[in-house]
Amino acid sequence: MAPLDDKLIRTNLISKLKKQTIKPKAVIEELRVHNGNAIADVVALYKEAHCFEIKGDGDKIERAIKQGYYYNSSFRKITLVTTNKHLDKAIDVLSGFWGIIIAERKKDEISLKYVRRARNNPCFDKSLALLTLWKSEMLNLIEHKFTGIRKNNRKLLAKLIAHSKKKEELSYNISTTLIARYYQISSEI
Repeated sequence: MAPLDDKLIRTNLISKLKKQTIKPKAVIEELRVHNGNAIADVVALYKEAHCFEIKGDGDKIERAIKQGYYYNSSFRKITLVTTNKHLDKAIDVLSGFWGIIIAERKKDEISLKYVRRARNNPCFDKSLALLTLWKSEMLNLIEHKFTGIRKNNRKLLAKLIAHSKKKEELSYNISTTLIARYYQISSEI
């Protein structure tokens, strides 16, 4: 049997996400996060963004540790989607708030089953999470009292916005902004 690779797992994951009872408003592939320091494989956009990192049979699970630093800062929900080959190592190296889904080949289909569900991430950093957005998108989140700062750089904008919002509100704002971006880009294609 051929090994399970990223492409095959990704296709099945996106299909599963779109068939859930509570469907995401959008699913984005290859989303740059943390000022471009990492690229999230799949991000499902609900009330909040949920990052899915895929590690197929040929991937190194250790890469998830490095990427995890950026995902931990940027998302309140994170799930690794991997194979049985990497399960034990994933449980050992990933934080307990990460969800884990196992992809298995069953006859001609790929099955995806939760080993554990994602929990709220205590490492979420509002300022760093905002660096997933474009500057123009951040400007839309600025409260009126900050309107004079439009020429500032993205990092300063992110800090100002982060100080004015609670985690849940900001996470929601990021998700709705990414949904709007997704539909804008989709309509232009």
